[in-house]
Amino acid sequence: MVQHRFLLITYPIQGHINPSIQFAKRLVSMGVHVTFATSLYLHRRMLKKPTIPGLSFATFSDGYDDGYKATDDSSLSSYMSELKRRGSEFLRNIITAAKQEGQPFTCLAYTILLPWAAKVARELHIPGALLWIQAATVFDIYYYYFHEYGDSFNYKSDPTIELPGLPFSLTARDVPSFLLPSNIYRFALPTLQEQFQDLDDETNPIILVNTFQDLEPDALRAVDKFTMIPIGPLNIPSAFLDGKDPADTSYGGDRFDASNDYVEWLDSQPELSVVYVSFGTLAVLADRQMKELARALLDSGYLFLWVIRDMQGIE
Repeated sequence: MVQHRFLLITYPIQGHINPSIQFAKRLVSMGVHVTFATSLYLHRRMLKKPTIPGLSFATFSDGYDDGYKATDDSSLSSYMSELKRRGSEFLRNIITAAKQEGQPFTCLAYTILLPWAAKVARELHIPGALLWIQAATVFDIYYYYFHEYGDSFNYKSDPTIELPGLPFSLTARDVPSFLLPSNIYRFALPTLQEQFQDLDDETNPIILVNTFQDLEPDALRAVDKFTMIPIGPLNIPSAFLDGKDPADTSYGGDRFDASNDYVEWLDSQPELSVVYVSFGTLAVLADRQMKELARALLDSGYLFLWVIRDMQGIE
């Protein structure tokens, strides 16, 4: 019996690393060998990388080995172009080398914002799979935005958005921030559009979604052109989902050192009594929004744990 060998490449950002590692761990638990690939800089910054049999790491230079900080749209576009060029070359080299060594990869899985990875998979004739690390509803929203429903996202003339297959109306507060006029990450939409165009060009593409059937039954069927396979949740360490208590119950991909003082406080609170708030590593909230959110949390009367990277502006 041939052992499956997955090459899993992620966009080099925190929000992609954590669910991807959980996916890798689950594959390993099924006897699959996984090579986890990301940029050299991000790999260096990952704390407590998991060391389990069947999981290995491979790195490539994205041209910014000492870190990257966007200054404007032009610099972001330059970064995405360089990431595509260097990442594609890396994938070709590692896939070709593995085949020559008699241990070929049997699948290339890639996360959002890496449409060029799918092209490399087709070029080298190995199966590719999109690891959609967000919810199925988010996939549907992007799909319809790029397929004849873009005009529906006119928040001024029509505050509600009706999309086929979704059993509810959407408003501006419900859609991904990349689709809002306030979006500051201009590189994202063209890249996502390329991602969906690439899916259109494939025959029966494999789309693995970070959700589960009972959570989004309608959203998983909303786009009948594609078959979405729920494999989530990937936001919780798999050890907890399995009902086990092994030593490895962490994500293993965190980039930032953080105090663990909150754990003792959480343990002292009643079960299901604490609200968790986090906006990830990309979202940018204005001072006014931060203050309004802080007041709302305090006025709610609930205990809460709010992850904030910068407390400036909060009083």
